[in-house]
Amino acid sequence: MTDSVQASSSEPRANIGVVGLAVMGSNLARNLASREGNTVAVYNRSPERTEALVNEHSEAGFIPATSLQEFAASLQRPRTAIIMVQAGKATDAVIDGLCEVFEPGDIIVDGGNALFTDTIRREATVRERGFHFVGAGISGGEEGALKGPSIMPGGSAESYETLGPILKTIAARAPEDGEPCVTHVGTDGAGHFVKMIHNGIEYADMQLIGEAYDLLRRVGGLEPAQIAEVFSEWNQGPLSSYLIEITAEVLRQVDAETGKPFVDVVLDQAGQKGTGTWTVQSALSLGAPVSGIAEAVFARGVSSHPEQRETVRPTVASRPEPQQVDERFVEDVRKALYASKVVAYAQGFDAILAGGREHGWELNPGEIAKIWRAGCIIRAVFLGRIAEAYGRNPELKSLLADPFFAGEVAEGADAWRRVVATAALSGVPAPAFSASLSYYDSLAADRLPAALIQGQRDFFGAHTYRRIDREGVFHTDWSGDRVERRVDVAPKEPQVAAPVPATPAPQTDRDTAHA
Repeated sequence: MTDSVQASSSEPRANIGVVGLAVMGSNLARNLASREGNTVAVYNRSPERTEALVNEHSEAGFIPATSLQEFAASLQRPRTAIIMVQAGKATDAVIDGLCEVFEPGDIIVDGGNALFTDTIRREATVRERGFHFVGAGISGGEEGALKGPSIMPGGSAESYETLGPILKTIAARAPEDGEPCVTHVGTDGAGHFVKMIHNGIEYADMQLIGEAYDLLRRVGGLEPAQIAEVFSEWNQGPLSSYLIEITAEVLRQVDAETGKPFVDVVLDQAGQKGTGTWTVQSALSLGAPVSGIAEAVFARGVSSHPEQRETVRPTVASRPEPQQVDERFVEDVRKALYASKVVAYAQGFDAILAGGREHGWELNPGEIAKIWRAGCIIRAVFLGRIAEAYGRNPELKSLLADPFFAGEVAEGADAWRRVVATAALSGVPAPAFSASLSYYDSLAADRLPAALIQGQRDFFGAHTYRRIDREGVFHTDWSGDRVERRVDVAPKEPQVAAPVPATPAPQTDRDTAHA
């Protein structure tokens, strides 16, 4: 530790500190300070921002610092600091700075939206220097940071003994039982990995809701204000969730300047911050199918290429007229949305468990579902049902095999098929609905065309195959006598999965909450 810290005459008073005081960081600091038992040290590279926060919220009792040395001196041992700065180089710079002024056993927490592989790297480096490093996924946006987010910390069990009680004071509380929405997810990068999958599910959920809106409007003939009422009604039942709730609010909004529905004056090009892409790329490398999430990511990509859309549109000779539908169409769409949503979560939890196996994390899907019940963007009533499903069977192979969800999806399957067919016949794109249904049908099929694919692979590449009627690995001599022969060892499969990407360009701290 530096001499300036050792020589400090002030008695350390803060039990937690926050570095980085833009919107997310300042809101998190205010949340921490408002909870009994917490005294919060604050530091920002720009002293003016620190001074503004302290002056605007004098009731918080912040302990401001103008340097990292002063910041460290104000913290009780083990020192615990949460970093809320831009992803990438800025995070690494703060970590290096804290390592210079902290002592072995102190805890550094990255609360940003980091790529989990970066967190794995950082944890190993920081641990070698004698410190604890925690990658904590934080979901809930600016409001969640202030009023109670869902928190997904990784890191060592020892660090969670100190950090856990503090995080529990600020986490959202599940409405069902009042439990704080935070748990020790696992070691090193587990917290940021789970947060990444959360954001992937968020992409799928938002796309599915968008497709439901599009179908109700373009096929069902409803106006945005009417669809808002439909979504409000849905929010009273099994689909009750934060995203359904805010969708109704968005659809009710009227543009003050034009008098048109707000949704009609917004450019139809969806942005993204990268976490959905990370989810799909990571799932590919893990061999975990996340087709619904992938289609949601691709749909944003299609929307953000207007030049392609403008080029292709005139080449289409005629567009199909919307299909005629009856009064059951709204209910059909609701059932299709619910079933597709179940698939999105099933695929997300499959990816979580695959990541746990790959990286040696002991992830508990039931506990993860519980901490998503409040505070986070995908909070929804049926997350309690997911927690119950994994509680009944911790070895559950798929959420779609759980008796409750199997029954729910089966009950809506006919409506789901009608909606997907109607969308196709009406020329209304519904990629996430369609991909989700195809995934469900693939799991339910007694045979898949993968058998033919294996034959093709053996023909052109001698990749071998297995038979259904006897053990062993086989190859047919396709270019010779076409006699099948048993081979001792199958050739090693080529690695075709895309590698997990490097960290993208730095993002603002506003991006630490969601995609």
